[in-house]
Amino acid sequence: MRELLINHIDNKNLIYLIEEGKIVEYYEEGKEHKNLDGNIYIGKVQNIVPGLEAAFINLGEGKNAFIHKKDILPKQDETKEKFENKVSITKLIKPGDPILVEVKKDKMQTKGARVSTHVGLRGRMIVLMPNAPYVTLSSKITDRNRRTELKELVSNELPEGIGAIIRTTADKAKNEDIIEDIRYQMEKWKKIQSTEFENYPVKIYDSGGIFKKVIIDLIDFDLDKIIVNTKENEVRVKQIIEEIGGKVRLEVEERDLSKKYDIIKEISKMNSNKIWLKSGGFITIDRTEALTAIDVNTGKFTGNTNLEETIYKVNEEAAKEIARELRLRDIGGIIVIDFIDMHKPENIEKIVKALQEFCLADRSRIQIEDFTKLNLLELTRKQISSKRLD
Repeated sequence: MRELLINHIDNKNLIYLIEEGKIVEYYEEGKEHKNLDGNIYIGKVQNIVPGLEAAFINLGEGKNAFIHKKDILPKQDETKEKFENKVSITKLIKPGDPILVEVKKDKMQTKGARVSTHVGLRGRMIVLMPNAPYVTLSSKITDRNRRTELKELVSNELPEGIGAIIRTTADKAKNEDIIEDIRYQMEKWKKIQSTEFENYPVKIYDSGGIFKKVIIDLIDFDLDKIIVNTKENEVRVKQIIEEIGGKVRLEVEERDLSKKYDIIKEISKMNSNKIWLKSGGFITIDRTEALTAIDVNTGKFTGNTNLEETIYKVNEEAAKEIARELRLRDIGGIIVIDFIDMHKPENIEKIVKALQEFCLADRSRIQIEDFTKLNLLELTRKQISSKRLD
């Protein structure tokens, strides 16, 4: 059973994804958690930093956004070859210029948003890329014949010079549904292009924030129902479902939804950086702007076999909990895990494979590297919603 709970309380929406009675994802939307991801602006070039080959863009949203030269130059398919362009950023833009940009990474406590001229309009089946003349596919679509079929289908529907990323949901979708999604995203792009404005900076497209993003991403992945607790959110969800052409059961329970499934208890645990394991071991999670460090400890667990086996059992249980916490806390960026040192190479390999398997449930992109010479396991995860650090 997969449910999406949208609990409006204290002038903000608390969004919970519940799987088999347990909370696995959590997001907030409100004045203090305003999400800019996916919004499109006519920004104003505020100033240029030639030494960084970058510039700061005024979006009219407080702190100026950051853009690198590569996000101004034409989009290239870097999966095929690397491109170099030595043109100076000062030849591309100048202070005061208007520039159409999309927010790719939301602002944080001390950093402004990261923006790009490479717009990507997110649909159920595709991400439309108006400035990229190529079509790529999700790596989770593994059947070669289906990949070829999808690429031909999407390429034939797109105008010359416009590309797309074919999402995982397209794998099992009907071709007519994919075509409908392409055409809808194209209409959306035409409206954005035709937007008239007198002054800038100005927002010309609102992506709907994490509220809409979560619904779009989950509606085709065995989502049984959406539960809201206000009429306002009922209307909002209905509009999104109608817009994207999805189907899901929608229920209204006019009460505090956080009393379901021990949500309050689970969320309170997220405020602690120490998580106890059932075995008696524990992990600590320390988040900074640069990276997240996770430490595994045996704690009270002594085991009843040899030391190596005891350590492996704690590490395996920790790997499962770490995969869960990455998803629940939506931890993104560089993550370094300090597992308890193991001496048997086969145990080290088994832990890496175990973590990979536990992370399969995560719908975000995770890349797990090997252990370093200092016995630290490195991985990266793409954050779904840019939230403030704990």
